[in-house]
Amino acid sequence: MSAVAARKSHEAGYVRDLGRAFGGALLFSLPLLMTMEMWALGHAATPERRLAFVVVSLPVLFGLAHYAGFSARRGALNNLLDTLTALAAGFVTAGGLLALFNVLDHSSLASAVGQVSLQAVPAALGALVARRQLSNGGGEGDEDQASYPGELFLMLAGALYFAMNLAPTEEMRLIAYRTTPLGALGVLLLSIVLLHLIVFEAGFAGQEEKESPLRAFIDFTLPGYALCLVASFAMLWTFGGLDGHGLQSLVANVVTLAFPAAIGAAAARLLV
Repeated sequence: MSAVAARKSHEAGYVRDLGRAFGGALLFSLPLLMTMEMWALGHAATPERRLAFVVVSLPVLFGLAHYAGFSARRGALNNLLDTLTALAAGFVTAGGLLALFNVLDHSSLASAVGQVSLQAVPAALGALVARRQLSNGGGEGDEDQASYPGELFLMLAGALYFAMNLAPTEEMRLIAYRTTPLGALGVLLLSIVLLHLIVFEAGFAGQEEKESPLRAFIDFTLPGYALCLVASFAMLWTFGGLDGHGLQSLVANVVTLAFPAAIGAAAARLLV
C-alpha cells in the first residue's frame, strides 16, 4: 500500500471512529438531555460542584479510553487524545441538542455552560464505549484485558453511569422518601444478590469465568457493591440530592440509588 493510500485509509478510519463516537455520545446522553431536572441543575448546582463533576470524571474517561475507546489506538498518549476527543464530542453533542431543544439558559452564559458541562460527561462516556457497542465486531483491534483493579474500575464506571442518569430525578428521591428502614435493607440485599447473579450466574456473553461462587462474591460482588455506594453518594452530592437530609434519609437515598448502580456495575463488566 502506498503512503498516500495508507494516509487516506487512516483518515477514513478516523472519520468512522468519530462518527461512532458521536453516535455513542447521543445514545448514552439522550435520557439526561431530555430530563427537566438536569436542565435546572445546570444553573442551580454550584460552580464548585459542576467543576468537581467534570474534573473527577476525567480519570474515569481516561480509564474507559484504555479499556474500550472509540478508536483502536492504544498507549497513554492515544488514550489521552481519545479522552479529550470524546469530551469534545460530548460538549458538542450536549450543546447542540440543548440549543436545538431551546432549553439553554439564555439569560446567563455561566448557567448555559453549566447546563452543557453536566450533560457532556455522560455523552463523553458514550463516545468512548461506542466502538465496542456500535461496530460490527464489537470493536476492531485487540482490547486490553482488565486486571483485578481494572475489573473493579469497570464496575465503578457502570455504576457511575446508571447513578448519573437517575440521581437528578424527583422520582428517585420520592422512592427514597417512601422507603422504610426495612425496605431499605431489602433494597440493599436485592442489589447485592442481583449484582452477583447477573455477572456470575446468568451466563451472559462476556461473563468472566469464576473460580467459585463464594470467591467471586468476596472478590467482586462485595467490593463492587461498595463502589456502587460510593458512586451513588458522589452523584447525589453533585446534584444536591443530599442537601438538608438527616442520616436516615441520606442512607435511604444512597441505598435506593445504589440499586440501579449495581445493575450498571454488572452490565459494565459484561459489555465493556
